[in-house]
Amino acid sequence: MTTKRAQPDACSLLDADHRNVKKMFAAYEELTKSRAASARDKRRDLAMQICMELTVHAQIEEEIFYPAARAAIKETDLLDEAEVEHAGAKDLIAQIQEAAEVDDMFDAKVKVLGEYIDHHVKEERNELFPKARAARKLDLVAMRDELAARKEELMAEMSVMA
Repeated sequence: MTTKRAQPDACSLLDADHRNVKKMFAAYEELTKSRAASARDKRRDLAMQICMELTVHAQIEEEIFYPAARAAIKETDLLDEAEVEHAGAKDLIAQIQEAAEVDDMFDAKVKVLGEYIDHHVKEERNELFPKARAARKLDLVAMRDELAARKEELMAEMSVMA
């Protein structure tokens, strides 16, 4: 017996991003326990990777997923909250990217960003994604392909700029 969720959809793709970045935050946390000079460089590199992943993820949600969900879901308060959370995350990302030193404040900003993202992910996974999947007007399987293509395009652009 197959279920409607057997085929990966837009929510599956976004949630895979969530899981990937959660692993990166955990790896960062492990690096903060090391006092080796090389750990400082690794922390900066990993923090920049986290920032890039989150920037691209937020952009594809804002360009593709949120507008489609807003058109298909009656209660848009979750989408309003998600956009406010994105704005807060973007501010922290900018602070991390602009930081001159990898010090205790840098680590604190990465940690708070991780907590912010964790909260955001829980709301999307537990509230927004089920509503999106229940909305008849959303073709989340087709949207997955659109999100994947845009993500690939943005990652390529960011890699060139890095």
